[in-house]
Amino acid sequence: MSRTDVDTGVAERPRAPRATARRPSRPRPPLSREVVETRILGVLKWITIAFFLVATLFPFYYMVELSIRAIEDVALDPGALWPPRGASPAAYGEVLRSVEDGGQGFLVFLRNSGMIALASVALTLLVSILGSYAIARLQFFGRRQVNFLFLSVYLFPAILLAIPLFVFFTRIGLRGSLFGLVLVYASQIVPVTIHMLRNYFQTVPESLEEAAALDGASRLTIIRKVSLPLAMPAIMATSLFVFMIAWNEFLFALLFLVENRANWTVSLGLSQLAGSVEVAKTTLMAGSVILTLPIVVLFFATERLLVEGLTAGAEKG
Repeated sequence: MSRTDVDTGVAERPRAPRATARRPSRPRPPLSREVVETRILGVLKWITIAFFLVATLFPFYYMVELSIRAIEDVALDPGALWPPRGASPAAYGEVLRSVEDGGQGFLVFLRNSGMIALASVALTLLVSILGSYAIARLQFFGRRQVNFLFLSVYLFPAILLAIPLFVFFTRIGLRGSLFGLVLVYASQIVPVTIHMLRNYFQTVPESLEEAAALDGASRLTIIRKVSLPLAMPAIMATSLFVFMIAWNEFLFALLFLVENRANWTVSLGLSQLAGSVEVAKTTLMAGSVILTLPIVVLFFATERLLVEGLTAGAEKG
């Protein structure tokens, strides 16, 4: 007997299995409009990114591909997307060799462009940091009007200012010199850099500067030890912005330096290659790559810093 029989004297009846009722399957609810739009926009986003990526990278790839092909291959099949007979850096050697050795002398142009770009960055930052800090912090008559006066420079096209600047620098004897071109670049770029840095300096808490002033720090000490370290992302972004403008600028370089080949910049040298019938197109493409590659490498190496600096000051917190 089981334990149940001993305790109660009645044998426990086996329980019949319960019949489980099968629930009818519920129909899947229709997709909402928000879900459909999210999925469609998600697909369109990647299609758009792929389209612009191809549209951006393909011309650069084709330029590089033409620069490493032989001119005979280009004449036979200019639309080929891969060098049919291998790659050759002969065009780059011709571009970088000096004129005395039968080349185009782009090494000298690279040196000139680098010197002009770095000097423009240094001079522009020296003026724009002090000017933007004064507009952001100091109280003086016409402070708001000065900021708008600086930006009003961009209401005039560059060609309108080119002729007066050309005449003025000719009379003072700076036409044809690299220093004169640096002054022109700085005068053109300083207004927008002052506006960029002013927005960032306004986001720096004034309490930090007031605490430094209570400790006996002078205004220059406050700028050097408090404001500049906090504004370094915006300063670096402004430096990259000025460098890229000075590196790629062509109009003022043509006006001021065309008479002295030894002082030509890369953009000016490249324009001379494009206008020459004797220069092969592979050599022209090699010069284009040399002009473009430093900016591309510099931009991707500092992309995060550039974006942070350009967006800094958009919201005040």
